[in-house]
Amino acid sequence: MSDFIQPIAQKLNIKLQQVEVVLSLLNEGATIPFIARYRKDKTGVLGEVQIQQIQDESKFLKEFTDRKIFIEKAITEQEKMTESLQDKLNKATTISELEDIYLPFKPKRKTKAQTARENGLEPLANIILAENNVDLNEVAKAYINEKIINTDAALQGARDIIAELVNEDIQVRAKLRRLFETRATLQSKVSADKETAGIKYKDYFEFSEPISKIPSHRIMAILRGFLEGYLSIAISPEEETALELIEGLYCTKMSTCSEQIKKAVKDAYKRLLQPSLETEYRSALKTRADEEAINVFAENLRQLLLSSPVGGKRILAIDPGYRTGCKVVCLDEKGDLQKTELIFPHETNRLAQEEIKIKNLVEQYGIEVFAIGDGTAGRETEQFVKRLQLNLPVYLVNEDGASIYSASAIAREEFPNEDITVRGAVSIGRRLMDPLAELVKIDPKSIGVGQYQHDVNQFRLKEKLDATVISCVNNVGVNLNTASKHLLSYVSGIGGSLAENIVKYRNEIGRFSNRKQLLQVPRLGAKAYEQCAGFLRIKAADDLLDESAVHPEAYPVVETMAKDLGVTIKDLIGKEELLKKVDAKKYVTEQVGALTIADILNELKKPGLDPRSEASTFEFAGIYSIEEVRVGMEVPGVVTNITRFGAFVDIGVKQDGLVHVSEIAHKYITDPNEVLQLNQKVNVKVLEVDIARKRINLSIKQTIPLPGGNQKTPAVKHFNNQRPNQKVAQPAELPIADALTLLKQKFGK
Repeated sequence: MSDFIQPIAQKLNIKLQQVEVVLSLLNEGATIPFIARYRKDKTGVLGEVQIQQIQDESKFLKEFTDRKIFIEKAITEQEKMTESLQDKLNKATTISELEDIYLPFKPKRKTKAQTARENGLEPLANIILAENNVDLNEVAKAYINEKIINTDAALQGARDIIAELVNEDIQVRAKLRRLFETRATLQSKVSADKETAGIKYKDYFEFSEPISKIPSHRIMAILRGFLEGYLSIAISPEEETALELIEGLYCTKMSTCSEQIKKAVKDAYKRLLQPSLETEYRSALKTRADEEAINVFAENLRQLLLSSPVGGKRILAIDPGYRTGCKVVCLDEKGDLQKTELIFPHETNRLAQEEIKIKNLVEQYGIEVFAIGDGTAGRETEQFVKRLQLNLPVYLVNEDGASIYSASAIAREEFPNEDITVRGAVSIGRRLMDPLAELVKIDPKSIGVGQYQHDVNQFRLKEKLDATVISCVNNVGVNLNTASKHLLSYVSGIGGSLAENIVKYRNEIGRFSNRKQLLQVPRLGAKAYEQCAGFLRIKAADDLLDESAVHPEAYPVVETMAKDLGVTIKDLIGKEELLKKVDAKKYVTEQVGALTIADILNELKKPGLDPRSEASTFEFAGIYSIEEVRVGMEVPGVVTNITRFGAFVDIGVKQDGLVHVSEIAHKYITDPNEVLQLNQKVNVKVLEVDIARKRINLSIKQTIPLPGGNQKTPAVKHFNNQRPNQKVAQPAELPIADALTLLKQKFGK
């Protein structure tokens, strides 16, 4: 690991000491959230992203080093290692460079060149490469034998040897790589007789774009079409340019051998080099596009997981439906199931009795909030509830992934005696109560905020999404006495088995009254306690600090602060004026640095504060289907998905509309995340409606006056219910609240 410190520091522009500390902590078993939160003084305030980068670079360097050692050993065992080769290996900085060096020594199936060498043609190849003015036909006659029947065969064999030498030439491959990087294009064509079946890829039937400029979403679309058999693809620069580059290295003078060398070079390029580099760059493009898509997914997932909770309220949740009715569940403040019911509010003859059912449930269970799934009949069920005029907030809740949860082993474990529809309704209600706690039970890929999530590297995707979930869980903190084992498993230092042990122990003792009790949990030792304790909160704990993000290792510092001020810890917590009197420098030691002291004081001001914003309700316009949408309408909507090419907005008609990146803001932006967030409320103008393809094109910027205008109409709005042709008069400006609303999967269509 020590050998990695300098190259990592240099690449990431981070101090050597910072890298050394992070690698040491990771090696000791510390987690990224713990290091970022509780070891700031040691790392110099490195964030989670930087710590993750250090970890990733360390992993790459280990893989690189292991491969280099393998190649060195393989060449040495062949007794072909030279000082020059060793020097090249030592100077290599990428896996590609290592593989180029290893290529001539790599075990391979029998090649044309090997056959030619066996037939004694290597001297002839060397004569040609020497570029002397000789009569090659006369020279070649000397190599005719039982296997080489004439001079043409001899010259062909010599060219095969030269072609392989060209292919294995490190300098040639390096120069061609640079050419590919700067001049190569990705070309796609429709496969034979696939025009009709592959119509969704029509844009790529005759397509070409430089690989240095092509955006990731186009790469993913073309590769998907290629893998499905609808497109053929090629990646290469102009062939003439590539051949001139290679010829410049091998044809240094005009001679009678030049023609043979050029033929060998052309063969080497078309048969060996171009296919090899095309595969390499296709893989590189896929990796680049994967990382882009994964990062988009991870950022959207982060925003979703950090959606605003309504908190511990009594909720009536409804999973809507027409024919089979609406499944109703009542949940208490902890999310426990109290009552199930089935109603048919969309059958006119049963409407009155269903209204009575809902009113009775509200009264009997002290309902404070309604949560309604946003799927089939969602908007209609919302209107049914609002007509009851119960003066309770009504939320439309994203259903994506609820069906996955309903049929999962987790759901069966939680509700063994309930059917799928009940589990789904419970999930909807709990998702409103605490999105983070509920969504961790669902495979992130099923939540619907990704870009080509089924096409990317699945191992890398899981790795990134798991890291995102872990980051969010630890950022918010977890209630030790109410958290499920699934939520606990994402807490720093815990994992699946320890989470299960914590829940079992909690059930045995009734509830945790202090953090120290964690040490009584089977197999939860001192290291795990160090990593997890600060992220676990205990309401009404014996020690008030157990409700906060202050780590137990820092409790003595807080006790000393209180003692020095002549007050109790209870007197100190939440008293900003009193906390201002604390002389922070006085408590700095070798073990507890200034940054940690600052964090402690900030936490004491508002201990255990949830970093998530407050949930707010939202009103769509009075439109319910795409058939009611008209070009020119201005309607409210909610951002449900963000990609590099635009954002999807729900306007309440079951099909989300696309706001292209060019229609988001008056200023030039390259990434919608610059100005938009998931679940942001926006006003949009309808630009185009394609009912047959179920597509809606929208604009945000066309609802906002140009900069410098007299009017100041904000993009983020709160809207009253209105007919689609109505304009919004003087809408009130709101902060960007991430209310838990609609979040639909829009990729892969």
